[in-house]
Amino acid sequence: MDPFFQLTAVAIFLSIVFYKVLLGREKSNAGSSKRMAPEPEGAWPILGHLHLLGGDQLLYRTLGAMADKHGPAFTIRLGARRAFVVSSWEVVKECFTINDKALASRPTTVAAKHMGYNYAVFGFAPYTPFWREMRKIATLELLSNRRLEMLKHVRISEVEMGIRELYNLCHHNGSIPILVELKQWFEDLTLNVVVRMVAGKRYFGANAVCDDGEARRCQKAISQFFHLIGIFVVSDALPFLWWLDMQGHEKAMKKTAKELDDLLEGWLKEHRQRRISGGIKAEGDQDFIDVMLFLQEEGRLSNFQYDADTSIKSTCLALILGGSDTTAGTLTWAISLLLNNREMLRKAQDELDLHVGKERPVDESDIKNLVYLQAIIKEPYAFIQPVLCWDPGKP
Repeated sequence: MDPFFQLTAVAIFLSIVFYKVLLGREKSNAGSSKRMAPEPEGAWPILGHLHLLGGDQLLYRTLGAMADKHGPAFTIRLGARRAFVVSSWEVVKECFTINDKALASRPTTVAAKHMGYNYAVFGFAPYTPFWREMRKIATLELLSNRRLEMLKHVRISEVEMGIRELYNLCHHNGSIPILVELKQWFEDLTLNVVVRMVAGKRYFGANAVCDDGEARRCQKAISQFFHLIGIFVVSDALPFLWWLDMQGHEKAMKKTAKELDDLLEGWLKEHRQRRISGGIKAEGDQDFIDVMLFLQEEGRLSNFQYDADTSIKSTCLALILGGSDTTAGTLTWAISLLLNNREMLRKAQDELDLHVGKERPVDESDIKNLVYLQAIIKEPYAFIQPVLCWDPGKP
């Protein structure tokens, strides 16, 4: 029997005592004057549409299939919660522009609690003074144009070394063809760039500062994070079943959180030890942890519900997650599309030959002239439409 349906049966049995309370809440909501998006049929008492979300398929894929059937905007009931699902980019744009403040908070989930430092990662944090300050620090201190320009040499050197290593790999056996897994190469390259900017460490290739085992553990933990963040946990919809972990997802989340925290804690200790010993870097060579330690000394990370270490680690984790896996995935999709469309590949090569030539590598200043190449990078997003889901009952 499917473990999800076993869990559903237990949930129904344990939840029956709450039926009248929840039924009264539903009647209260039904009498509200608020206009609600259409709701698919088939909702069960107490569980709502949870039975439609079972199985091994990731939640976003299930919601995407429901959007194909019910339209770009609809409401579903997840146990005690009501959620609004959006899959149209036009509506998503409106959500993040006109209604951005109303949607600044995120639903509380078991995954965000365990793997997001109890909602300290600002991508999962509720709309609070802490969220505003961390977002301000990320925007104005870490990802400002000035800071990114100072760290431009990191991006350039990593791309150059990555291309050189790829070239040497392909020509190692002379004219004998060699199989190269570009997906793994992109993942190594993007993680090198992001971790160097965050912590000043190079994980893969020549001049790596740590053994390959630590690098692969970091990469595996990040991959596991993205897998677990999309896993449906019954207690997200029925909070009173928090003690149930029949499929072991919560245990896996805690394990992944521990692995990521060990890495981040190690980086933080190394930076603090270097500052104590007087090894403070020049401003142009400071990584993000250096910057945040300076902000801590200025008192900008105090007076919040989280201590300074948690604020630093959670912000670094948010930046690593946002800059590694998603970038590698987009590049992999783009290369796949090019290899399956030779005419598109030829046009991209012609544009590079016209605006850059064959005597030098592409520079960041060339990107504004590479209009066709920019369109290619954006193309994968047409195949992976966003799905936005939130509780419309939140302010």
